[in-house]
Amino acid sequence: MSKSPEKVLLVEGKQDARVIPYLIEANGIVWEINKKPVVYIRDCEGNSNLVDSDIIISELQASELSTLGIIIDADDDALASWQSIRNASLKGIPDIPQFLPEDGLIHTTSEGIKFGIWIMPDNKMRGMLETFLTYMIPTGNEELWQFAQEITQEAKSKGATFKNVHSDKANIYTWLAWQNPPGRQLQNAIMERILNPQHPNAQKFVTWFKNLYDLT
Repeated sequence: MSKSPEKVLLVEGKQDARVIPYLIEANGIVWEINKKPVVYIRDCEGNSNLVDSDIIISELQASELSTLGIIIDADDDALASWQSIRNASLKGIPDIPQFLPEDGLIHTTSEGIKFGIWIMPDNKMRGMLETFLTYMIPTGNEELWQFAQEITQEAKSKGATFKNVHSDKANIYTWLAWQNPPGRQLQNAIMERILNPQHPNAQKFVTWFKNLYDLT
């Protein structure tokens, strides 16, 4: 019987699970050692499962666990997302802080488990993973990026059916469609440096991740 992983990250979906290893590895961390990831990412298949207190408690009770992290999208309201994930965590971590630090939560439970929360994109603004990735658009692309945002809004006015809450997704995929090569997937855009994984605007998250999981 295989051991349960020591370091676990819970995310909303497959896109997070694909992107984060590339981002962290591009910032100097070897992601796999002896064919095992340094952090095991568990796709919770949606927000509703991520904010399920039973799932969080089950993870906290895993025998080998040393660190549990959670990444959740702010969507329209970062504070509401914080309250939702905090309430879900309270049952297993009654002393969880009331407020989310700007640099992300890193908290040690009474059982000695490190517990972290990051709300995409930056713990305060509305948005999601794709919003965070726009922070990595390389310097010098400002004019094209602005144009991509204008075009997606014009497409919306002409009948494009994406929801307003997904505007950041439409924006970044429009911008990626104009790169060389066009239309790369998000993780490939990081790996190929179409997006800049070492952009200063991404470093607060990278620092939180490294500190939470004791990665150097």
